[in-house]
Amino acid sequence: MFDSTLRRRPAGLASRPNCQRKAAGHARTLRASRPGTHQAGRGCSIADIVCLGIMVADVVVRPVDRWPELGSLQFVSGLDVHSGGCALNTGMALHALGWDVRVEGQVGNDILGDYLVRVLEEREMATSGVRRVSAGTAGSVALVTSGGERTFLHYIGANRNDRSGLSAWQQLPRARHLHVGGAFLLPGLDGEPMAELLQTAHRMGMTTSVDTAYDFSGQWMDLVRPVLPHADYFLPSYLEAKALTGESDPEQQAHRLLEAGVKTVGIKLGEHGALIATQQATPEGAGAWSVGPLKVPVVDTTGAGDAWVAGFLDGVLRGWPLPAAALWGNAQGAACVQTTGASTGVLGRDALLALLSAAGRREEFDRLRSHG
Repeated sequence: MFDSTLRRRPAGLASRPNCQRKAAGHARTLRASRPGTHQAGRGCSIADIVCLGIMVADVVVRPVDRWPELGSLQFVSGLDVHSGGCALNTGMALHALGWDVRVEGQVGNDILGDYLVRVLEEREMATSGVRRVSAGTAGSVALVTSGGERTFLHYIGANRNDRSGLSAWQQLPRARHLHVGGAFLLPGLDGEPMAELLQTAHRMGMTTSVDTAYDFSGQWMDLVRPVLPHADYFLPSYLEAKALTGESDPEQQAHRLLEAGVKTVGIKLGEHGALIATQQATPEGAGAWSVGPLKVPVVDTTGAGDAWVAGFLDGVLRGWPLPAAALWGNAQGAACVQTTGASTGVLGRDALLALLSAAGRREEFDRLRSHG
């Protein structure tokens, strides 16, 4: 846990003309509004936000501070099954914040698929975007250390061939925002098909965001490069941004990603908070901002990045300045890490405000939200 400060970085990021371009036929700008008030211009809205991507059943094992010797046995104090996956985690956290969210993804015709659908039903979230396929439901074993850090063993399962839903998605009525969660773990959608998907969303008048996972294929920038010019918000973790850019400094990572065509970059820095950088003309100007974390006890960091994404998107879709949205994301991430599981600890708006107050950050948040 680290002390927190907000530092404005100077605007020195290279200019890219295409960061100011508009999609044909409409201007992709964010308007401040309340959740549930979206009015679609053509057709009817299915939701405020569509979260499309990986849905995963997580088995969380803790603590695992060392790997057992081959053929031996090692006791742990906890083993729990939770819902997981970037699209599902972020969707449920946004739902907790008051948005009407539709999760789009694939699960198997198996007990784990039944479980993930039931999790959505219990939260009174739509399940019509969840496709059942013959492959097994994706699963992760999250090995959590005593300090809360986690390592994953992952079975990609039903997420492997997600392109089957692309043509169906292109026929859907519009929502306000499309979030793709789990880039690099969607082999049928990664690369050019994902770029096509984002372009379709822009033609429908939606803003877009992309969150990444670890690229087991090792292609990294070669795979995501076609996607970046069509992402209004690109939201990798520090390690993912490092692998994508070859840079170890977060500011340089953001610089490289903006050069590649992203409009706004949010890099999740874990216990160090987050870095936001943009080329867009915003009230707070173009540049970069480092936003410190909240001091909270850490139990399990599984899903913290997805919770941060939900808080950040909640802020920008409400029209808040980027630093305020990043601090709001830090608060939702801090709520997440205090319990086991990716979505167990996420909070609604009033509870997040209380958490900011308890952490001594409410005054800072109010100032950032009001004045940038």
